[in-house]
Parts: sequence; structure tokens; C-alpha cells
Amino acid sequence: MEQTVLQRKVNYIAPKIKTETDAENSYRQIRVAAYCRVSTQMEEQLNSYEVQVKHYTDKINSEPKWSFAGIYADKGISGTSAKKRDEFMKMIRACKRHKIDMIITKSISRFSRNTLDCLKYIRILKELNVDVYFEEQGLHSKDAGAEFYITIYGSIALSEAENISANVKWGKQQSAKEGKVSFSYNSFLGYKKGADGKPEIVEDEAKVVREIFDKYLEGESVRTIAKYLTANQIATPTGKEVWHYGTVKSILSNEKYKGDALINKTYVVDCISKKVKRNNGERAQYYVENNHPAIISPEKFNRVQEEMARRTSKKKVKQIGTKTELGKYSSKYALSELLICGECHTPYRRCTWTTTDGKKKIMWRCINRLDYGKKYCHHSPSVEESVLQNAIVQAVQNNIGKCSEVLEKLKQHIKMGLSGEQTEDKTIDIQIEIARLDKEYVDLLNQITADIENAEALESQLEEIIIKKHSLQNELQIYENSNSKQANTKTRLDEIFQIIEGLKNHPMEFNDVIIRQIIDCIIVESKEKIKVVFVGGYEVEQRLCSD
Repeated sequence: MEQTVLQRKVNYIAPKIKTETDAENSYRQIRVAAYCRVSTQMEEQLNSYEVQVKHYTDKINSEPKWSFAGIYADKGISGTSAKKRDEFMKMIRACKRHKIDMIITKSISRFSRNTLDCLKYIRILKELNVDVYFEEQGLHSKDAGAEFYITIYGSIALSEAENISANVKWGKQQSAKEGKVSFSYNSFLGYKKGADGKPEIVEDEAKVVREIFDKYLEGESVRTIAKYLTANQIATPTGKEVWHYGTVKSILSNEKYKGDALINKTYVVDCISKKVKRNNGERAQYYVENNHPAIISPEKFNRVQEEMARRTSKKKVKQIGTKTELGKYSSKYALSELLICGECHTPYRRCTWTTTDGKKKIMWRCINRLDYGKKYCHHSPSVEESVLQNAIVQAVQNNIGKCSEVLEKLKQHIKMGLSGEQTEDKTIDIQIEIARLDKEYVDLLNQITADIENAEALESQLEEIIIKKHSLQNELQIYENSNSKQANTKTRLDEIFQIIEGLKNHPMEFNDVIIRQIIDCIIVESKEKIKVVFVGGYEVEQRLCSD
């Protein structure tokens, strides 16, 4: 009798997910939700996201004892912080309102890459009697010892996140070393991405940028410029209607407008908190010169930085009614910046006096005399504004020729300093010496490798070379900074010289913008006399005459 050979067949029986809820609430369906997450916007992961949503929708609806409580899915979001995952937090809120009995998710790493976050929300859900099932690990959060396994798997997930973060950081560092500059075109005024992928100037926006720089150099404050742009309905870099102080200041201080770029201005502290901090030397930085077309000339940009530093370092004066000393820049009146008391060296303040016949009179008064009487300043006079302005105009017109000569001599002196052969030879000598030390350093390293026994003595020579090189690099930087500062000063003097030449043989009226540009300060020496100090150092005494 022949024995029949049956074909061997293996049938797959899907595991049944059981929870305590099955026994406790057998009289009703279990409300089951699913949580999905993909961490990047890459196409293949987005496909995975769609697959996950469909998979869990079908799985929950196919179970007769389950009722569909929703799919909560975060796209393109990192799993290291729960607060940044809107769908995750929405799911937790639904659990707190007792709308969900169980949550299914692919794995612990999908639920959270932050071990502390993971345990925190697992415990919150356990108190709400909500079970979490992790498919890959086959683990229920309500199982005995579940927290131990969640901690282990969570630590692995966290380690993966840290490795990813380290790889991203390394990639950015390599990109920075190569001088690759990123542009946030959507929030950057004046540039767009060109056809070649490089920044291209948007002329309409560039006009706004130039106007901001020009107004600042004319004496306008950052807040005044912001109000002007808002009033003229000029859109901000992000397309909003209202300009703020910080937006204008960031434009004035952004080196990208002169065609350069500083890479690594900020850095992320860690992959968990994702806290961003300003880089004050904690991380390496790279400065790329001539990276893209400039909207603002380097000379004008540097002048703005100097002016910002000057306004920030204004002499502070304690005024009555204030808790701290004030050193705030005022763009409303030029004399607020220039007029100084000859006795106590405190700035003057503009004020309005009412005469006995009820008329108003604009006066300038030493702040110390205004606030403290004769306690700190005994003899400084009050001066009528019109008298001051007439005296200043007279001083400018009478001495414009002399001032022009002083400026011309100063320009020639700076020009000689910039083109001096000694300075140029010195910088070349330093560069040659640095190159020589680099070669000597490499040779010593090779000797150490070949002669281990004498390595200690050679290492001390290496240290000496490093110290010498750093010293020479600092010296070279001083020369380069000095040349840059002289070049900026010469450019500024050229502009002032043009203004002064334009004023020659032409009657002028008091003008805040012109006065700011050609006068360094005005010292009130007495009620009959002031001293006008022009840019360049030329000084002249001028009598105060009543109208």
C-alpha cells in the first residue's frame, strides 16, 4: 500500500495584540489610536509615512474588538523633543480626555528618541490607564518590567539620534571649511537665488538696504529708520508691514551686504534641547571674503559699524528721575550729540522755557545744571538755540578753507601710511617667517616619528615654534587692521571733503545732517564763546552773538 506524500505548507498566523483592557472592558470595543513619525522630508521617508498611515488604519479597522480612535502622524519632525511634535501632543491631550484606550506605534524610536521624554509620557499614559504597544519590540507599556526594556531601547534610540546629530554637525563643518555659505532667501532682503544657484541682487530691495545704511550715517537712529520704513509701507524681509528695531539693526550689522559671509554665527548646544546659542568663540568660525555681489561698499559698511560702536559707547550721565545712567543716542537734534559743557564735560540738553510774557523759547542747558543746580557745575551758561545755530554756521563759513586744508593734509598723511613701503615690506617679512616656521614644524614632526628616544627634547622645540608663529600672526593682524582702519578713515574724509568743498562760497543754513558729518564736537566755554572742533581736529573759537 502506497503512502500518500503530502506537500508541506507553512501558514502565517498574525500575533494577536492583547491588553488588560480586553478582560476589563469585554462589553465594549477598545478605542485604539496609532502614532506615526518620520524625521525628514525625504521622498522615500514620506512614502514610508503614507504606508504607515494606511497600515495602521487598515489594521485597526480590521479588528472587530477595536474601534478607530484616529491616526496621529508627525511629518518631518525630529523625535528628540515631544513639545515640537504637534500631533504627538494632540494625542496625549486626547488620552487625558479619555478618548483613547490603547496606542500602537512602530517602535520606541518612533515614539521618542529622548529616553526621559519617553518614560515621562509612558508613566502619564499608564496613570490614565492607556496602554502603548511597540510593534518591533513586541512590548506593552503595561507589562511587568516594561520600563526597564523601554529604557534600554530608548537609550539605543537616543544614541542613534546623537550619531545622526554628530554626522550632520561634521557635514556642516566640512561645508564651512570649504567656504560654502547658506542663504535664507525668504527672510533676507536684497538677494534672491540666481539661475546658477548663487546669490543675485534684487535691485528694488537693494535700494531699501542702501537707504537704511545712508539714513543711519546721516544721523538717524535705528528706531527712527524702522518707523520711516513702516510709514512708507515698505515690506520687511519676511514680507510683514511693521518694521522693528531688531530687524533694522540686523541689516546694519550683517556682513553679507558687503559681499562677505561669516559662517557658524550660532550653534546648536545638543540634539536633545536643540537650544541655539550665539557663537562667541566656543566653536570654529570661517569668514569668507567676496563670496557674492555686494550691495554696500566695504568702506560704508565699516563706517556704519564704527558709528554703531560710537553710539553704544556714549558717555553715560545720571539724570534725575532715572535709576541708571543714560548714554542713549538721540537722532532728533544734532546738537544733542555734539554740544558739551566746557566746565564739567557733560552733554547739553534741549529744553523749552516760557518767558514772563508767555512766549516760548528754545534753550540748551548743561544736564548737570538742569538736574543738580550748582552742585557739580557752577558756571555753565544756558544758550538760546538760534544763537547757537547762527554761531556754528558762522564758524563753518569763516573757517571752511582752513578746515579743508587740514583735511587735505590728513588725507595725504593717511595715504602715505597706506602706501608706505616699510609697512608693506614688514607684512611680507612676517608672512615669509610664518611660512618658514611651518616648514620647520613639519620637519620636526618627521624627526619625532623617526627618533622616538629624543622625542621629548624635540617636542619642546615644537612648542617654541607654535608660540613664535602665534606671535607673528597677531603682529600681522595688527598691521592688517591698522591698514583697514586707515582706509576707512580716508574714505570718510573724502566724503567730508566733498561736503566742505560744496559749502565754499555758498551761503548755508543750519542743517543737522551736514553739521553731524563735518563737526566732531562743540564746547560751550562761556556765555559769550564756544569752541567748534571740526572732523580732522581743526579747532576754532566763535563768539555767541544775540539776534
